Amino acid sequence: MTGTNAPRSVGSTGLGGDARDTRGGTGMVAGPLDDLDVDEALALVRADRDAGRTTNNGTGTGKSNGTGTPYGSGNPPPPPGPHRPGTPAPGTPAPGIPGRGTPTPATPPPTAKDQPYDYDQDQKHPPGDATTPAPGTPPGTGTAPGTAPGTATAWPEARALAAHTARSRTARSRTPVRVPLDAALGLVLAEPLTALTDLPSFDTSAMDGFAVAGPGPWEVRGEGVLAGHGEPAELSDGEAVRIATGARIPKDATAVIRSEHGRLDDKGRLHATREVHQGQDIRPRGQECRSGDELLPPSAVVTPAVLGLAAAAGYDELLTVPRPTAEVLVLGDELLTEGLPKDGLIRDALGPMLPPWLRALGAQVTAVRRLGDDAAALRKAITTSRADLIVTTGGTAAGPVDHVHPTLDRIGAALLVDGVKVRPGHPMLLARTKEDQFLVGLPGNPLAAVSGLLTLAEPLLRTLAGRLAPEPYTAPVRDAVHGHPYDTRLVPVTLRGERAVPLHYNGPAMLRGIAGADGLAVVPPGGARAGQELEILDLPWALSGTGECFT
Repeated sequence: MTGTNAPRSVGSTGLGGDARDTRGGTGMVAGPLDDLDVDEALALVRADRDAGRTTNNGTGTGKSNGTGTPYGSGNPPPPPGPHRPGTPAPGTPAPGIPGRGTPTPATPPPTAKDQPYDYDQDQKHPPGDATTPAPGTPPGTGTAPGTAPGTATAWPEARALAAHTARSRTARSRTPVRVPLDAALGLVLAEPLTALTDLPSFDTSAMDGFAVAGPGPWEVRGEGVLAGHGEPAELSDGEAVRIATGARIPKDATAVIRSEHGRLDDKGRLHATREVHQGQDIRPRGQECRSGDELLPPSAVVTPAVLGLAAAAGYDELLTVPRPTAEVLVLGDELLTEGLPKDGLIRDALGPMLPPWLRALGAQVTAVRRLGDDAAALRKAITTSRADLIVTTGGTAAGPVDHVHPTLDRIGAALLVDGVKVRPGHPMLLARTKEDQFLVGLPGNPLAAVSGLLTLAEPLLRTLAGRLAPEPYTAPVRDAVHGHPYDTRLVPVTLRGERAVPLHYNGPAMLRGIAGADGLAVVPPGGARAGQELEILDLPWALSGTGECFT
């Protein structure tokens, strides 16, 4: 599905703060290899900015002038001092609406269709505490729960950093593997798919009918030509022979007459009922390709059609990028695995949801472990895991049983992203636990976890799997959408024609809206008005949904 405006980039313009240690002296400072990894990623992110492909307006939202040219691509770097990259400088005008030149309204537009945004619920802290910006605080200078002041990364920067970090080290070291065709579905080609033969490899009949030579009428031979047989006897002028679709064309045949376009007279001679053209209904050798032609480039995803093409072109195996492996660690003592919620316990929604979602993103899920709130078990699970990606659920804030940050500190992990300026899901994190292993920490609320999946896990897994980034696109929202005062907001939408319809039940702990969604709309700080173009993030199963929605 495509929107009506030209796609806009979701790249990054730099990091808000130090990506190597955002915990303020916790010991999670990268070693020499870590420095190289992060610096390479930063260089790529900043190269995107310098090339003018994207811009950060201080709120994590890219903006375009409607012609595909980003605003502000030549903006100078922010001044030193208390002003931090990723936040607006004093006196900076209100951010623009993506795809338009008008400023975003200071207050979210009212709407009866969109569920009102609950700022306090999303903050998870009462107004006025240490994590909530005081009245009059400039946007972007608030403190996310569980992070040091000013460390959260802008949403587009976090996505770009996840992809660039994976590409800068691990993607280069992944060794391609040859797999049989029946095991290649969903993998990515590691080399061009080059034809090993002409297609077709000999002249064949495109239809059931008669192969004829010269002008008619034609004497019909008694024996016919079937597919899968050797080369038939050649024809002389005035001769015809019955032929099946896919059979080899006899030497010197000039055309194929379809069965319905010929008739036999009382002497058994064939007459054409319409004009016959030289070469009609004959598929000549090499019509589709010649041996050595490149059929598909590397990085193409192996679909059922690709499997068919590869088989036709002579392949038994394909050289592919191996699937990245992923392990899911479900945290929390309050989770039940069956039955109804009771006695303060709730059902675990993420354990059943994450493995198939990760598979849809191209990963091979090797294990799902339920660890409860056990710091020792978490440390052992992380340090003994051999997966390319570890995904944890919950425990990313700073509560008494939130063990993810302390555990990463103790094992010397490199913390690359510690909080993202996005709602829901701002306590998400990205760390590198080994030279060739990453960890994505998801918040415990289900929709917040989905936000973390699409923000950090999706670009990282896509890069590890060798897949190309999908082409960004926008669609106008049918209804006005409330926004967070300072951060990007992801809202479930269903696509109806050329419009995105915001869905109800979009709170951080809710899954009812996303269950009926085709994608997530990227809402800039302050909200969006009806008809405004917003970037849409597709869900992996968007094209095979049930059509049900909660509008």
